[in-house]
Amino acid sequence: MKKQFFLVLSVLFAYSCTMSSTKSTEPIQTLDKKINLYSEAIKDSFYLSVQLPKKYYEKPDLKYPTVYIVDANFYFPMLAETVKQHEIAGLLPPVILVGIGYKSFAAMDSLRERDYLYPASIPSDEMKAVGGGKNFNSFIVNQLIPYIDKEFRTETSNRSLMGHSFGGYFSLYALLNQIESNQTTFKNIASASPSLWYNNYYLNQLTAKLQSKKTPDSLNIYLTAGGLEDPTWNINPLKKLSTDITNAHVSNLNVHQAIYTDLDHMDVAMITFSRALQEFYKKN
Repeated sequence: MKKQFFLVLSVLFAYSCTMSSTKSTEPIQTLDKKINLYSEAIKDSFYLSVQLPKKYYEKPDLKYPTVYIVDANFYFPMLAETVKQHEIAGLLPPVILVGIGYKSFAAMDSLRERDYLYPASIPSDEMKAVGGGKNFNSFIVNQLIPYIDKEFRTETSNRSLMGHSFGGYFSLYALLNQIESNQTTFKNIASASPSLWYNNYYLNQLTAKLQSKKTPDSLNIYLTAGGLEDPTWNINPLKKLSTDITNAHVSNLNVHQAIYTDLDHMDVAMITFSRALQEFYKKN
């Protein structure tokens, strides 16, 4: 009897192993992906969140615009739901949303200064930032985007990058970098309440760089700030940058500026992301 009992257990164990093995080899068709990607440029791991369009697996021949968002530990959960509901309501076309995050919220809070700013801080910034934005941009351009384009069906000529505060600074720095390298990595840039004061207004050179833009590709820039923010450090610098870029009359360049009257620094991010995406992907 004992032999029969152990024989049955052996058979069930073997069967369960077979079933587990079979399941692990089948593609899991979920719309939400979590990916850990090690950056050679930074020597650290990033934790990616990917949300695919509702009918991604039902229409295997379609490719989709890709939207990248930094500070993903905080913004991805909110933005993912917004994108999902906007797609259902017909306010947005289907897009692939990619959040670039860290192991934890605490890690994000401490490492965003390392990754989002370039060059290194100066004494007037009253902070110590190593200027790792160049390495972070290299990770995104040379490692992350090729990975996403390989794993998912993306429109490689239709990418957006969005960020807030230091992340808004980084989105504009990434734009500066792609102009200097004569590439069009991102077609759309959304910068919510960017820290333009950083390193003695380092990004003010963006206008002149845009005037030297050699690629004929179209480019959209969405700049915002809150009306309750500091005029000297936040509102006026953003207005100046927006005006300077607009007056430069760069071909195939669209600039949208918004000052949200009753909002403060932390309030502008989500409304910026939502409205920027509707502007970038509006129906003709």
